[in-house]
Amino acid sequence: MGSLSIWHWLIVLLVVVMIFGTKKLRNIGSDLGGAVKGFKEGMREEEKTADAAKVQDQSAAANAPAPAIDVQAKEKS
Repeated sequence: MGSLSIWHWLIVLLVVVMIFGTKKLRNIGSDLGGAVKGFKEGMREEEKTADAAKVQDQSAAANAPAPAIDVQAKEKS
């Protein structure tokens, strides 16, 4: 009684199809698929911009002049 068998899931699926209809379920499925696809594209775009910023920071650091070192020499007496 604690777990649902395949027959329980089939009955639930049948009730859902009867309530919403196949056309609406198809639309929901395509909308959900489009949302997942958009999310994945957004993640890839974010990775590209982060990688580009990282490369730009590294090239800027490589092209930056070395910091001047101010050293005062003291003579030993």
